[in-house]
Amino acid sequence: MPRQIKRVKPLVYVFYEGESEQQYIDYLKNQFSDVAVIKRCAKRASTNLFEDTKSRFEKDKKYRDTAEATDEIWFFFDAELKDSSDEVWADRLKIINYLRKLRKKPNIRVRLLMTSGCIEYWFMLHFKDCAPPTQTEADKNNLVKDVKKFISIYKKGDKDSIWQIAPNYPTAVKYAKKRLQSISEIPCIEDTDERNQWLCKYCVTFSTVFEALDFLESLSSVA
Repeated sequence: MPRQIKRVKPLVYVFYEGESEQQYIDYLKNQFSDVAVIKRCAKRASTNLFEDTKSRFEKDKKYRDTAEATDEIWFFFDAELKDSSDEVWADRLKIINYLRKLRKKPNIRVRLLMTSGCIEYWFMLHFKDCAPPTQTEADKNNLVKDVKKFISIYKKGDKDSIWQIAPNYPTAVKYAKKRLQSISEIPCIEDTDERNQWLCKYCVTFSTVFEALDFLESLSSVA
């Protein structure tokens, strides 16, 4: 009988902006614990998500010592017009490239789990195919109200309500992909620096969080 080779679970570090992202990550960590080791930073970023993450790998022994074993680093954040300049992207890309090279062969995969405006748009995709405006405070408030139509107890950062939303992720993956494919001006659908720069710059309604779910599901299919 052939000898069974035990698969090594990929190590994923997740850095995030808000308490809602934190609860969603914790759901994924629980749901996919059999195929991946998902570790989120203990605290959300204080000011600049990308600078904060780079600083952790430069100065924190816990992160520095595990860099060679790290397979992926995820940034989970909102894409907003205030951060849409070429200068902001250039600074982010420098940090992304720095993190990639912390492991030589192969490099660390860095994923940008972005949602335009606020995470509530990603949550809405768990229930409905939609593409509302997301950038103004009024837009964001409307999205919170829309989520409450499906999960009445929803509030930002609340574990109970977010863990009710999260199991519908297959629907969100389907609708998020459909939305991305419908954006005619986008340079490409695939996860590339060019595409991500374009999405950050123009802040059309979109979410790329589905790419993390696709990755985790791909691990489940071969586990």
